[in-house]
Amino acid sequence: MGKRPNGSGKLKIHHLCKNNFSFLFIINESSHNMTLGDIANMRLINQQIAGTKLKTPKDIVNWMGAMQAQDLGMAKWAIGVRLPGSTENIIEDALNKAEIIRTHLMRPTWHFVSPDDIYWMLELTAPQIKSSMSSRDRELGLTKSVYSKSNKIIEKVLLKQKQLKREDIKAELENANISTDNNRLSHLLFRAELEGIICSGEIYGSKQTYALLSERVPNKKVLTRQEALEALAKKYFTSHSPATVRDFSWWSGLNLTEAKAGLEKVKSEFISETINSETYWFNGSLQKSKFNNDSIYLLPAYDEYIISYRDRSASLPLQQHKTTISSNGMFWPVVVINGHVSGTWKRTIKKENVIVDFSLFYSLNKKQKIIVEESANKFGNFLGKKAELNFKMA
Repeated sequence: MGKRPNGSGKLKIHHLCKNNFSFLFIINESSHNMTLGDIANMRLINQQIAGTKLKTPKDIVNWMGAMQAQDLGMAKWAIGVRLPGSTENIIEDALNKAEIIRTHLMRPTWHFVSPDDIYWMLELTAPQIKSSMSSRDRELGLTKSVYSKSNKIIEKVLLKQKQLKREDIKAELENANISTDNNRLSHLLFRAELEGIICSGEIYGSKQTYALLSERVPNKKVLTRQEALEALAKKYFTSHSPATVRDFSWWSGLNLTEAKAGLEKVKSEFISETINSETYWFNGSLQKSKFNNDSIYLLPAYDEYIISYRDRSASLPLQQHKTTISSNGMFWPVVVINGHVSGTWKRTIKKENVIVDFSLFYSLNKKQKIIVEESANKFGNFLGKKAELNFKMA
């Protein structure tokens, strides 16, 4: 049986129409029979993919806590698909104004994060990342003294230049006899990010620059470790639910003990359901969400809807893992139909248009094909280009 707050046991039905799709919310305050299909649809809603009320890129990133963002072009669309009517230029403008920040935290990869959260989130997650990279540091000869010297050089040059591209920082380090080969440069920049020295600067052309975090985000919000654990757990289970504590541990990069401690602090604000021996936590008393019409979304590579869960079976059929996630951990852009991954897609950007090639797991009916075309056109509008579609079966 699911755990719940005190309630009357009444069944409440709410109808909501958003973004041309219709939802029927069934809120059951006394008994629960949540299915994997319910989990998939509820995640679409809680992740702001379906029916968002948020208005700005910062709103989206702040709500999500953090969003994986190593592919900058696709990462901008991860915000765009959650912000109807937005464009790539709007997302870039938010990055340029430091309304959202791109840096390394949580798991050792790029993420978008709100400036309101970046300091305490770095403080919480950086130690574990540094520990996980210690053996590779030794292989590369990156000692504490090397990192200290590198950090001082990077900080000094950015105090003068304000914003620099990766290759410019590389030249400064090499001039100081700090080796940057064999991927050392990535580690040096990574460490400067983890220690709160640098973060993303403005975008020039298609390249991101680096800038001093203290200048991009002058107001430093600091939390104790226990407060930060609580804040991160609340953000994750609000925005990504239904989810398990193992999902939270995977997403945050925290060990399972700390993930459990974070959940323990906030679980009174959530409801739990156990399915196949896994306990899922979700916000409010939203029991089920049923789409009256087909919902179809083109989600980018590494989208939070797929990557932010250790167990992805609610949305991604096991037999399609190899066609969606490569053996070396590459996540492809996916077509999500009624909450389930139903194909992949890729884009080829031309001067005037963008070619969208679909590889679907099954044939679409006429209505679904129309909605797919509408979704591709939204992506084209986001880029300011006309979308051309090609279909094939996977």
